[in-house]
Amino acid sequence: MPDLPFPRPVLGFAAWSGSGKTTLLARLLPLLRARGLHIAMIKHAHHNFDIDQPGKDSHTLRKAGAEQMLIASRRRWALMVESPDEREPELAELLAHLDPAWADLVLVEGFKHERFPKIEVHRAAVGKPLLHPEDPDIIAVATDSPLDTTLPCLDIDDPAAVAEFVVRHCLSAA
Repeated sequence: MPDLPFPRPVLGFAAWSGSGKTTLLARLLPLLRARGLHIAMIKHAHHNFDIDQPGKDSHTLRKAGAEQMLIASRRRWALMVESPDEREPELAELLAHLDPAWADLVLVEGFKHERFPKIEVHRAAVGKPLLHPEDPDIIAVATDSPLDTTLPCLDIDDPAAVAEFVVRHCLSAA
């Protein structure tokens, strides 16, 4: 399995749309934080998105031509970068923007076609085929139904068990 150029463990959650990646991650994150872990997230979006709101100064300045817009307050900061081309960014490029001093683990939603360790999220009701027979980087499947696979199967409705697997897999050697 290829290593990504980042000094902390990186684990993806890959699935077809509607399978519950975000729902599972939203339930998993508080459990990992309760263990004292600092989690960084990278999420892929398949469409244009904007975290800025029209009418806000940062939006006005970015639309006026700022290719990088960093907005900061006492509570948070965000960097928005306008991409000069239409290609999808690679995961390694995005990891380069994270500060490893602020993260014990990086969780990634999406990027299912990239080579790095992933947990597949599978719901039978979505009606899509499993990804893992074709993706050798999938290390487990979080699912709501029994599967015929040699991979570890995690109950998608038991985020504590998924958290335990994540910690064992990603942080046991750290």
